[in-house]
Amino acid sequence: MQITDYIVLIAYFAIMIGIGLWAMRRVSDQEDYFMGGRGFGKLLQTFAAFGAGTGAHEPVQVGRTAWTSGLSGVWSALMWLFVTPVYWITAVWYRRMRHLTLGDWFVERYESRSMGVAYTLFAIVFYMFYLSTMFSAIAKFAVPLLGFETGLFGLDLKFTLIPLIAIVVIAYGVLGGLTAAYWTDLIQGLFIIVLSVLLIPYGLWAVAKQFGGPDEQSLMDGFRIMHERVSTDYFNLFSGPSSGEFPIQYIVSLSLLAMVGIVVQPHFIATGGGSAKSEDEARIGLVVGNFLKRLCTVGWALTALIALALLAGSPEIAADPDRVWGVAAREILGPLNLGLVGLMLACLLAAMMSSADTYMIVTSALVVRNVYAAYINPNAGEKQYVRVGRITGLIIIVGAAIVSISLADVFGQFRMAIELPILFAAPFWVGMYWRRANRTAVWGTIAFSLLVFFVLPYAIPMLQPGLRENPSLATSTNSVTKTFQRDATDSDVARHEAWVSAQEEISRKYDSSNAESDQTKRDAELKLLGPEPPQAVVGEPITLTLKSGGQSIYWRGGVAPAEGSSPTYELVDQRNENGVEIRVEKITNQQVGKGSLNLDFLLYSLVGIDLSGASKATLETLRLPARLLTPFLVLIALSYLTPRTNARVLDRYFAKMNTPVDPDPQADKRLLDQAYSDPQQAFTRKLFPNSDWEFVKPTTKDVAGFLISCAVCVVIIALLGYLASIGAA
Repeated sequence: MQITDYIVLIAYFAIMIGIGLWAMRRVSDQEDYFMGGRGFGKLLQTFAAFGAGTGAHEPVQVGRTAWTSGLSGVWSALMWLFVTPVYWITAVWYRRMRHLTLGDWFVERYESRSMGVAYTLFAIVFYMFYLSTMFSAIAKFAVPLLGFETGLFGLDLKFTLIPLIAIVVIAYGVLGGLTAAYWTDLIQGLFIIVLSVLLIPYGLWAVAKQFGGPDEQSLMDGFRIMHERVSTDYFNLFSGPSSGEFPIQYIVSLSLLAMVGIVVQPHFIATGGGSAKSEDEARIGLVVGNFLKRLCTVGWALTALIALALLAGSPEIAADPDRVWGVAAREILGPLNLGLVGLMLACLLAAMMSSADTYMIVTSALVVRNVYAAYINPNAGEKQYVRVGRITGLIIIVGAAIVSISLADVFGQFRMAIELPILFAAPFWVGMYWRRANRTAVWGTIAFSLLVFFVLPYAIPMLQPGLRENPSLATSTNSVTKTFQRDATDSDVARHEAWVSAQEEISRKYDSSNAESDQTKRDAELKLLGPEPPQAVVGEPITLTLKSGGQSIYWRGGVAPAEGSSPTYELVDQRNENGVEIRVEKITNQQVGKGSLNLDFLLYSLVGIDLSGASKATLETLRLPARLLTPFLVLIALSYLTPRTNARVLDRYFAKMNTPVDPDPQADKRLLDQAYSDPQQAFTRKLFPNSDWEFVKPTTKDVAGFLISCAVCVVIIALLGYLASIGAA
């Protein structure tokens, strides 16, 4: 980075802190601090939803998966696309709740203050682990840009960079509350858009300049040369022999899990519509903001393909594909010396900070409303509540920074954080529409989900360690080897050269050491490189061998041969499909399970389903039924077996949820008083009168907005396919 890049970064940090100081003067009570006075219009709501929904890990993640799997890798983030139309409906819920936190909703709906505390604990754990992945992504991205891997006192760069980012987020978010978060989200949202498109034109020009002739310097030449240098199967959106880790069934399962869980993520009470002036602002802000993110995802995938054409020979990326974005920014923008490298780093910081500030404030609101005010000091003044909120926000960010620095498997923890909403998803969805759902049934469902999905999978192997060697459990899917030929491209040649260079560099780094720990590190780094790509000459046939399968069925940490032995295989099937030789084998010797136990997969075993031929994506898809449906079935069954909630409480709650919001607080209060005095008047639009189901007839606006959102999903997929096809032969 040059001096201009550092100037850009310093200016960015200064502006963020300045906004926090400005917004601090506008905070007088909890609603100001936690909801910004519910005065945000379409623009700020849009960028709040966009910023909070776009994490710093996502560009890095898409860069990695598109680098390794081609265009299909975009589904690692684009899976949320099909959830977006549902936001047109859910945004109204959050505004009509008229609460400061989702914890308040659980307290009201189920008459349980302790449930508000449980939801607060979930939020704290969820956001500490979720934010830790973003801090780590920033550190990965920054290393190639900064040009050094150590920070203060010779420690790893993350020990300097992560605390610095945390301090800036605390400075403006803790001071200014949601108002500061939303105004900074507006600025940071513009930065994220720049992040998503900046490398595309410069990258295409670099491809044309480096690999084209004197008369081939345009963007269109860059697209054409990109297709010449990268194999065509890397441009398949759903499948391909060298890509396709995200088949359609996997995408569908991810989308369903996302839809069920996203509604109970704590920040949705604010960015999902609760802080908007009206229901229209809530809807438009949430849907448009998330569609902006989907468009940015298209840019991230296209950037990764450009990087593949330009930087396939990079040993740095070969050793760690997470560095695709950082290396691409440095190599493409660095020589221009216009401060663009600093701008790129600022953009990724914006992606992280725009999420962190909102998460911090929402979690602070939960602690203040559902713990401090409910149990510790219910008679405190507004200033005291705001003060406690600021202290809590500081603790959340510091905790996330500590988790990021201390955990070795951050992305494994990210996966666990994403699954945590299972605990509250069924109580939220069922409670929103069904009167019979009650407090006792909800506590039973939460306890069931916690035990079955989070506690017992770890506790059972600890109590019965012999299960890890049980032959019926320590099994894996069949190993599948596919061998085929195609003409080599420039990127194939460069990939082999990069792999060799990376291997030599890793070996050289540890050659002088005889320490066992260093040799272990060397072996681990060499393993991350993967198998050696074939030597290639452009235009001549190369033989590619792709191995898949061998996935553990019942153990999340995988299986391995017993100590001191190597895996032995037995041939199961051998065939030729369209020129692809397929060889299927199974491991025959004793294996040992690692990690937690997949209890839900025992159900498939009990009914006699053979999973030995399942792919990795299929195994992940099969996690859907148990995790998605079981909590709903348990809640419904328990609700029939336990006493109903007080009818008066339910009438009051559903009357409120069926009363449209008036942007004028006084007028809205009058509407609510009328609804409470005569609840039956609010139930005239019920689809099933005189039943326990509270579905209402959709309005024209409901249907039109949903259908338009579905059409936009199709347009975004078509746009991605079109951009990927430009320049193809």
